Amino acid sequence: PMLERDHAASAGIGWHGKSTMLLNRELGTWFFLAEILTTLEFASDIAQKNYCGRCTRCIDACPTGAITAPHQVDARRCISYLTIELKGSIPIELRPLIGDRIYGCDDCLDACPWNRFAKVSRETAFAMRPEVAAMKLRDYLGLDDDKFRRLFRNSPTKRTKRRGLLRNVCVALGNVGTIDDLPALERAAVDAEPLIAEHAQWAIERIKERAFAVNC
Repeated sequence: PMLERDHAASAGIGWHGKSTMLLNRELGTWFFLAEILTTLEFASDIAQKNYCGRCTRCIDACPTGAITAPHQVDARRCISYLTIELKGSIPIELRPLIGDRIYGCDDCLDACPWNRFAKVSRETAFAMRPEVAAMKLRDYLGLDDDKFRRLFRNSPTKRTKRRGLLRNVCVALGNVGTIDDLPALERAAVDAEPLIAEHAQWAIERIKERAFAVNC
């Protein structure tokens, strides 16, 4: 893989923030990096100064403590890794820290003061699709493989596949769901995909524990 952020920093596009993300004074962290491989020679650019100073907001904002020190991330604790890249079961001790997130986490980016200069993109491809915006968390549990592929066609969400997204939805419902979500979770608990069934059963137990605590 190409070390995009290192090359971008060397090219003067930005500097490495304490979250390990690349920062730009005008765009914050909200921009994409792309590369062109060429044999052409170009004049060298000057690397940008690091403007993070003593700020530790990104470190303080991380829900799971994944930013273990400035410029060091334990990916095994990062919610973006857990909900997108991890293919197996999410560690039980980290599930409550995921909250209601089902695809990634931007808390370290949202906390960064440099992102106050970033502007909302007018690119329609980045906007949430209306059919997705209208869905409740439990609605995702009704997606079969065909519906999942149609709903997320040409979307990065397809990266998780159905099993990964529904796993994440079960975790989110375990954290914020109510007894109204139990029927959908009970169906998911007998899903043919063991990963979904396991996390659905965990969510059911969490919701019942909360309901019992309220009624006591």
